[in-house]
Parts: sequence; structure tokens; C-alpha cells
Amino acid sequence: MLTPAAVAGTPVAEVAAGITPAQIHEGPMGEAIPRWRAAVDAHPRAKEMWAYSPSMDRWVPLVVLPAQNPNRPTVYALNGGDGGEGRLHWVGQTDILDFYAEKDVNLVIPMAGAFSYYSDWVAEEPRLGGKQMWETFVTKELPQGIESHLGANGQRAIFGMSMSATTVLNYAQHQPGFYDAVGSFSGCAQTSKDAGFVGVFATMARAGILMENMWGPLGGPTWHYNDALENASKLRGTPMYISTATGLAGEDDLWSGERVQGNSANVGILVVEGGGIEAVTNKCTHDLKAKLDSEGIGADWAFRPVGTHSWPYWQEDLRGSWETFRVAFGM
Repeated sequence: MLTPAAVAGTPVAEVAAGITPAQIHEGPMGEAIPRWRAAVDAHPRAKEMWAYSPSMDRWVPLVVLPAQNPNRPTVYALNGGDGGEGRLHWVGQTDILDFYAEKDVNLVIPMAGAFSYYSDWVAEEPRLGGKQMWETFVTKELPQGIESHLGANGQRAIFGMSMSATTVLNYAQHQPGFYDAVGSFSGCAQTSKDAGFVGVFATMARAGILMENMWGPLGGPTWHYNDALENASKLRGTPMYISTATGLAGEDDLWSGERVQGNSANVGILVVEGGGIEAVTNKCTHDLKAKLDSEGIGADWAFRPVGTHSWPYWQEDLRGSWETFRVAFGM
């Protein structure tokens, strides 16, 4: 059952009071050629833009698909652990640009932020480029700059997968009413203990980063502030689409699957590694549902009987979450 349409979101000027807006630049910047640029250049309406973050003192690349008409909602898509800096991102792994081209909304995808949880960190991290103030950027600096640039109407939704599936729940809790809807795909709301903590540790370990640089001493107040399971009651009133599979191999994970293409190594990665991760997100998501049910808070749940932690299932979530967003926008 789809959740009802939300009341108009909190204005960006209220959420971002005193925060300098991001500057927006259209077109390529710098000498490096991002892997995703060719896909953007080949699309009839997608654009490469860059946004300057005052809090991080850096330019952040964006893939932007402007709405066909002015005064339309904006949908933000966050990448997973890759952050858009490698090849495992929305633009390279799904049909997100073609799918959203038909929706007459603005689509904005930050193409940086690997291993950051798109969070505000308590310490600088040289291995990630210095200051990590991603929540300030995504929820305050960027909306002021890009929504004005695109002539948007102040309605907005946000979705993420894997690492950023946790993040979008935190954003909705930290800024109640700012997002008209949220999509969380194969994530773990809990971060400060149990399986959720193991997930954070595994993500940080991939980049060789100390977790304490992100949220301070383990078990401290910043960890609890960013634990979406503990703070689940703050999701009241936010329409949500939340998904997970079981970790059991589905058709897309087997030898004949389009992404496997008969490569036994690919099968091993999907079924063993991807299956194990998705089994954890399945437990996390059931824990979140139990907590939200106990609070009388509804969501649009997508529990798949099979599926691993991989892109074919998140492409399904593009479609499922759009229905939640569409209703929330009153479209």
C-alpha cells in the first residue's frame, strides 16, 4: 500500500539558515575525465555540473537530468560505497537516466563521496581528500544552489543504496519535513552496534580508514545520533520506500544472468559475497520494520524472496520507489 501524500516539505531556507549555498558550474571541470562522462554526453538531456562546497572547500561533480518543465520537484540519488568515483554507481550500472527522463522531475546525482556515508565527519581524512562534510553539502549547500539553478519547486525526495541507504534515513531524521519522500535500498538502519556496526566497520576497512575519524569514539553520542534504528520515531510523517532481498541467489545471480555472463568468478562474488551482505541487510530491515511497526509508522516495504546485494535489484527499486515519490509529490 502506498503511503499518503506528504505535506509540503520544510523550506530549504529554513534548513540551511546561515549556510552558504553551493556555487553551480555547468560543464566539465579539471583535467581528469570521469568514467561516467561518456554516458552523460551520450544522453540527450543529461548534464555534467559541478557544485562548490564551502564546508569542504572542493568542487563536487554532479550528473543532473533537468526536468522537462520549470517549477518541478527534485530527486537526489546517492551512490553506495563507490561514491560515483569508480564504476559501481547509478549512471554506470542502471538505466536511471532513461527512466527518470520520462518523469518530468529534476534528478541530481553527486558523483563523489566514496566510503564517507555522506556524513559530517568529526576529523579530516586525508585518504578521502580532507574534510568530509557531506551531510552539510547534500542537505544544505547543494539544495540551495542546484534547486535555484534548476528553477525547482521546493519539493524533494532522496534515495540511496547499500552504504547510502543508511544515510538517507539519517537525513530524514535530522531534518524532519525536509524531504517529501525517502528511498532506502538494501541498507542497515542500525549503525552503533550488532550487525549494523559490523557493516560500518567493513565499509571503512575497504578504504583502510579509522571509524573514529567519522563519528568519534565508538559508542559516543555521534554514533547514536547517526543510528537510524535508535531514532526511528523521527521518521514519522515521511513517506518511505524500503527494500531488501534475502541473500539467496536469484535469476540475475546465476550462470545465465546478464551480468554474470558465464563467468564463475562473477557467480562467486554475487552469491557468496553479495549474498552474505544482503542477508545482513535483510535482518537489519526486518529490525527496522519491527521498530517502525511498534511506533505506528508505515512505509512501502519491498521484501524480495531472493536476491543478492547487487544492481539488478536496485534497478527494480528505481521503479518501486518512484511510485512512493510520485504519490508524495502529488503527481
